Amino acid sequence: MTGVPAPEVHSPIQCKAVNDILARVGDKWTMQVVMTLSAGPVRFNALRRGIDGISQRMLTRTLRALERDGLVAREVTPSVPPRVDYSLTPLGRSLRDPVGVLGGWAMANREEIDEARARFDAETD
Repeated sequence: MTGVPAPEVHSPIQCKAVNDILARVGDKWTMQVVMTLSAGPVRFNALRRGIDGISQRMLTRTLRALERDGLVAREVTPSVPPRVDYSLTPLGRSLRDPVGVLGGWAMANREEIDEARARFDAETD
């Protein structure tokens, strides 16, 4: 038992809603952005430097999507040049623990999954 209640009714609408949210959370950059922002507000360029391999365009797209979903807040401080800080909203902060648990599970089981993949690939080639 995971402590998460199962939906009472299984329906295509519920599945689509869950799939949409999991697609956002499971994309290549979202988990890294959420975990980087979990320490507190970060300026755009510091965030980009803190996430290895992310381009400026991809970071912008990821932040906009997370802002749209209500997970990230964007605060512009009027100055020259304008200062833009990003932070997790309360909803975004509530995502830290599940993301951390999922990341921990992935790291704990990485070798076993790699071995299973190698066996599968050897058997199906």
